[in-house]
Amino acid sequence: MKVVKIYQAGGPEQLIYQDVPTPNVKEGWSLVRIKGFGINHSEIFTREGKSPSVQFPRILGIECVGEVAQSSTPALAVGQKVVSIMGEMGRAFDGSYAEYVLLPNEQIYPVHTDLDWTTLAAIPETYYTAFGSLQQLRIAPQDRVLVRGAGSGVGVAFAQLLKAQFPHIVLHGSTRNPAKATRLQAVGFDEVITEAGGKLQTDQRYDKILELVGPATLRDSFSHINEHGIVCNTGQLGNIWCVSDFDPIIELKNNSYLTAFYSGNVSQAKLDAMFDYIRQFNVKILIERVFTLEQVPEAHRFLQSADGFGKVVVMNE
Repeated sequence: MKVVKIYQAGGPEQLIYQDVPTPNVKEGWSLVRIKGFGINHSEIFTREGKSPSVQFPRILGIECVGEVAQSSTPALAVGQKVVSIMGEMGRAFDGSYAEYVLLPNEQIYPVHTDLDWTTLAAIPETYYTAFGSLQQLRIAPQDRVLVRGAGSGVGVAFAQLLKAQFPHIVLHGSTRNPAKATRLQAVGFDEVITEAGGKLQTDQRYDKILELVGPATLRDSFSHINEHGIVCNTGQLGNIWCVSDFDPIIELKNNSYLTAFYSGNVSQAKLDAMFDYIRQFNVKILIERVFTLEQVPEAHRFLQSADGFGKVVVMNE
């Protein structure tokens, strides 16, 4: 089978397109024929050597959509349409940058949908992360909402999920690149706030803030939160993993709340709830670029470039 494999940390050029044997099914695992997958920033971090637990060589990829090719359990019928995310795929064992992937049965989730494969490939990790964050923020129709790192795949997905249910809600998005303002407005953000030096260049305040830049800007987010507001820290786009010397009594300003969402907290019921929400509110699934498996290095370059925006997917056919 064709795969994209990495042997040492570095730039996109370390992602090698090659042939390897198709894995054999073993007890408790199933073989999935991959139709497509999204590219995620966490995979870029891993490629760069910023995931100490990941040993190279490795086939990266933390999500996929496809069909069961062979299984060790009758619960997963051959041909069943499935998705899989997280669960150490692409980290502790080989992941989805491939034509086939061998996965633990417990992290293979059947789906029943009429969505085409390309659209479905854009959903699992990105929309699930955005959906979980949306739930954590306890949105009300009168809220003023801000997304930091709005041009990311999760930021764009969050805007689609939010505006589908609350079309008139106030939604602002932040970016370090003002040239992206027009694109952000086109995907649903009412106003675009510039970030500079980890600070929002505005004195506006918000009831709910989705923090995708992460610990690098978390303190500044609390400088823009309203009384009893909620900040949900979901992303780590700022390349900082934790907040040092954090005093919650001082930092959580205006009697506000800090929560988080981790996409590794996944189950069949939670994924079903997301797909039900997408159907109920006719959520738009936006895709910025589509690449082939051989073009995975180019996909990484695009996401890391100044033009990087929204969700990027890779299709095997």
